[in-house]
Amino acid sequence: MKERIVDVPAADGQMETFITHPEQGGSFAAVVLYMDVWGIREELYDIARRIATVGYCVAVPDLYYRQGRVRHEFRDANNRMISLHALPEADRAKVTAPLARLSDTMVVADTGALIRYLDAEAPVRPGPMGSVGYCMGGRHVVSVAEAYPDRFKASAGLHPTSLISDRPDSPHLHLDRLRGELYCGFAETDAYAPLSMIQELDGMLAGCSVGYQREVHKGAVHGYALPDRDIHHKAGANRDWELIFAMYRRQLGPV
Repeated sequence: MKERIVDVPAADGQMETFITHPEQGGSFAAVVLYMDVWGIREELYDIARRIATVGYCVAVPDLYYRQGRVRHEFRDANNRMISLHALPEADRAKVTAPLARLSDTMVVADTGALIRYLDAEAPVRPGPMGSVGYCMGGRHVVSVAEAYPDRFKASAGLHPTSLISDRPDSPHLHLDRLRGELYCGFAETDAYAPLSMIQELDGMLAGCSVGYQREVHKGAVHGYALPDRDIHHKAGANRDWELIFAMYRRQLGPV
């Protein structure tokens, strides 16, 4: 595998971005991995490598770049990342503070800059792109797919947060713009995506042009899909990848 960290000229400065793709073959369809509230870390790079080994060029942008190099990891005695709900209040506040200063509108603008950068990269095949996002990143994949429907044709949100809200940039307001396919993996127990919201989203997407599929993983809780986590739900995460890679093959072409 080849990998590097580059600075992408973005809306408000240089956005540090991890890029990885196979050494042989190409060109490769691009996939953007959207981080969760914790920010950039090796765990996300490893997920990007897993996707890239299949035959994609994967980019992981640091969307907190406006605030410096924000990095958070808290680990238990088994060296697993501790989930947000299990942290002391002061540590939870440190983790969530950068999110309060990052809007979905900013992420959409940053994604436009990333698309322009990737379009000029030799390993990247022009045309449809894929995405995958965790937690807040699961919401971001919907927002960017609405903003760039001619590019994002295979979008995946895993335990996404607040897909329906009263915010002016809530992604549920523009679901009719989506094209291609959208997959969402949900936890059975998730305050950020309760079953009532999942069912409401089903109804909203029923009349849209996008092909929508979702799974609710029994026994899983918010954050289940991340492999380095104290509440990792292996069966649910593996089912997600089965469906995501099938969607990528359908929408992004052969690898």
